Amino acid sequence: MQLSLGPVLYNWAPERWRDFYFRIADEAPFDVVSVGEVVCSKRAPFFADHLPAVISRLQQAGKQLLLGSLILVSQPRERRQTEELAGVEGTMVEVNDFTCLKVVSGQPHAIGPFVNIYNEATAAFHAGRGATRICLPPELPLSSVAVIAAALPEVTFEVFAFGRVPLAISARCYHARLHKLAKDNCRFVCEKDPDGLAMKTLENQDFLTINGVQTLSFTATSLLGDIARLRQARIGSLRLSPQDCDMVAVGRIFRDVLDGREDSDCGQRRLAEVYPNVPFSNGFIHGVAGVSLVR
Repeated sequence: MQLSLGPVLYNWAPERWRDFYFRIADEAPFDVVSVGEVVCSKRAPFFADHLPAVISRLQQAGKQLLLGSLILVSQPRERRQTEELAGVEGTMVEVNDFTCLKVVSGQPHAIGPFVNIYNEATAAFHAGRGATRICLPPELPLSSVAVIAAALPEVTFEVFAFGRVPLAISARCYHARLHKLAKDNCRFVCEKDPDGLAMKTLENQDFLTINGVQTLSFTATSLLGDIARLRQARIGSLRLSPQDCDMVAVGRIFRDVLDGREDSDCGQRRLAEVYPNVPFSNGFIHGVAGVSLVR
């Protein structure tokens, strides 16, 4: 079973973003790495100068490289950015919005977890257009995951196995609104929250996490205890989403459990040390409330 690293969803400083991927290339046991700004097109220029070096470093390390498209494309400049993805040599585009399908039609490409694939017919549609990898939406239960994966054995199916779960994307920027700013003059205030901004209900209960225009879960998914069932369901890859913690260590923990060097309980204890003060959950894969932790 492969390990893949999803794109950084948060607004990290450009040098930190670059150095993060350099370390992933040199030290982390990921087979596949997705890069690129997928949440907010306004952030993309900050990383553009570093992207060629990051791509080169990851390729030299033998990682399969995916270039992620924006989750929500709504402006002409965003469409142009999407069209440019297919021209980067040695990479494969990861589609996160249907706008990108025209760009990659007939070419091998990946489908990210932001595209709604809820049954085998939809998965077959994308495979017929050239999708060779599909990361299924994180809210799918294992029963559905197994049916979809069994229907298309030639496709590598992936599940979202670690990190705050992406739940929604909006044309409005929650970070800007919170700071009483307009989206067009947001001052990039989301950079103040490198792991997202936790939100509470009126009853003061932890609820969601906001990241600019994106809504994520408050809890972090961990499917360490579900690896055996995922293998039986013919899942070929686990996706770990970068959080504000040591992702090299997180990757090693998952690799140790996958390779049988450590059991899932020990791995989960190590994971809690690497990413403390954040509750874990795995409810979606068990068909119950996503916030639940089923042991």
